Amino acid sequence: MSATTSAWRLALDRVDFAIAGRRIVADVSLAIGESGKTIVLGPNGAGKSVLMRLCHGLLAPTAGEVRWERAAGSDRLRGPAARPRQAMVFQKPVMLRRSALANVRYALALSGISGQAATTKGRQALERVGLSALAEQPARTLSGGEQQRLAIARAWALEPEVLFLDEPTASLDPGAAHAIERLILAIAASGTKIVMTTHHLPLAARIADDIVFVAAGRVVEHAPADRFFVGPQSADATAFLADEVVHRAANPAPARDE
Repeated sequence: MSATTSAWRLALDRVDFAIAGRRIVADVSLAIGESGKTIVLGPNGAGKSVLMRLCHGLLAPTAGEVRWERAAGSDRLRGPAARPRQAMVFQKPVMLRRSALANVRYALALSGISGQAATTKGRQALERVGLSALAEQPARTLSGGEQQRLAIARAWALEPEVLFLDEPTASLDPGAAHAIERLILAIAASGTKIVMTTHHLPLAARIADDIVFVAAGRVVEHAPADRFFVGPQSADATAFLADEVVHRAANPAPARDE
């Protein structure tokens, strides 16, 4: 994986997003840098997924500005010139009606890589996520966990500088979720910036470098993970952490084979 050639950051400046007059994201100002794993944490319905789509550029804000900035030498670039290579994996990935390998090849073709080069890179991507043996199997017949790994392989093959992940372990059993977690850590270790939404507190606590906490469409706290989990500064985050601790105590996770 090629390294980032110059420092970048993603800046949101008083961003709103509304549908039919309902503000889903409200007055968000936020800066996300190029390194580490940023976890967007918050309860269901907080606006995390919409915020991710705004960051990735799939949605345009109804107010405010989302911009990329990149330092190149002594100049600071903005707009398309500053935008790093990026990809996004959704909670429920869309699988094309073709094999697992062909799914990866299609993503590569859209980025300008085709022929034998796409086949080679596609097989390498499937090997990284443990799906080599299923390369020729129709993607839509894979299990939920396998489909999520395929979606990650499809994104990882593009060698993104930043990878957005929207609730990648939701609805997966503990074993499949743990496999996805290992992949996320491997991608981060390869040099890709991770920005991920979740409402799953233990996952966030294990892998986050910094936490963006969202409640009712607003970013109410952005802090290093170690500080956030020891002493959140907002009432919303404090209540969320307390509720999650109580919930986990009442509903312990099933044992997981390692």
